[in-house]
Amino acid sequence: MIVPFLDLKAQLPQIRPDIEERFAGIIGNTAFVCGKEVREFEEEFSRIHNIEFTVGLSSGTAGNHLALLCCGIGRGDEVIVPVNTFVATAEAISYTGAIPVFVDVNENTFNINIDKIEKKITNKTRAIIPVHLFGQPADMNPIQELAEKYNLLVIEDAAQAHCSEYRGKRVGGLGEIASWSFYPGKNLGAWGEAGALTVNNEEMYKKARTMRDHGSEKKYYHKIIGFNYRMSEFQAAVLNVKMKYIEEWTEMRRNNARRYEEGLRDVEFVSTPKELENVRHVYHLYVVRVKNRQKLQMFLNENGIGTGLHYPIPLHLTGAYSHLGHKEGDFPVAEKLAEEILSLPMFPELTEEQIAYVCDRVKDFYS
Repeated sequence: MIVPFLDLKAQLPQIRPDIEERFAGIIGNTAFVCGKEVREFEEEFSRIHNIEFTVGLSSGTAGNHLALLCCGIGRGDEVIVPVNTFVATAEAISYTGAIPVFVDVNENTFNINIDKIEKKITNKTRAIIPVHLFGQPADMNPIQELAEKYNLLVIEDAAQAHCSEYRGKRVGGLGEIASWSFYPGKNLGAWGEAGALTVNNEEMYKKARTMRDHGSEKKYYHKIIGFNYRMSEFQAAVLNVKMKYIEEWTEMRRNNARRYEEGLRDVEFVSTPKELENVRHVYHLYVVRVKNRQKLQMFLNENGIGTGLHYPIPLHLTGAYSHLGHKEGDFPVAEKLAEEILSLPMFPELTEEQIAYVCDRVKDFYS
């Protein structure tokens, strides 16, 4: 049996006719950027996340960047960020001239370790970026308490957390502003690059809309120096169709996670994800901790099972951030996880038989 890590073709029959119809309309109208489809996307994405405003953008990285700029983050500022995340979270901080200040992560959830944040706060700290990693919300209440105590801003990185919830509230409106990615493999994925910001503050919303379009509120009238971060109509059309199914697909992911949990529960040397109480984990990725990770990954590949590593190198040990002067041992939990984590196949259309096959092969390896 072949079990791909991700199978985007599996959902095509459900969505392709509607997308092709919308594409034909875009071509017929010859309106390709920030038009009707983008406006529809912004309204619907705001609705399903119970947020006042959405700004459609060209990528999740653009979302990270504009979120920081909307919060006034700039040169010499410090921004606290988990060390176990995709590089774009830290890159955007660097784009502004600010400095990413890394914090180790919780061994059970892989999200930022709340107990490690306060000691990293200095008089230069301006913001905290909690990342809702793999689809599980960070523990936002204590983060907000720290932010209030030290007068800091909270910027959510929700790139992997579409429709996830923290204490009954959808992520994306829990801090000052949030960034999103719609890279094709995401739970809500475009057919190319796309991203967004969500915010409940109208002033920040207007600033983000201006900055995404070369700093203009009206064509050729450039109020500020901005960026070309506009969303394509084609990507918005794909997202508009997919949003009709995102709740259904999310529950399918959660059901798949439960099947994995049952299938791997008693397997020695395998630790399955720990879902916090009072959250809705949406399982963008299903990441387990294992012994002999490299050999297990090779064994699964030989048996037709695709896997991934998220992430093989903590940010403090990457060449991009070597200038910060960190060394091995500075963030022991993230370093340990990098040696043990393995992402198993996860997408809505996974079958019970495929999941059982993956679980059986994992059992075979450890037997």
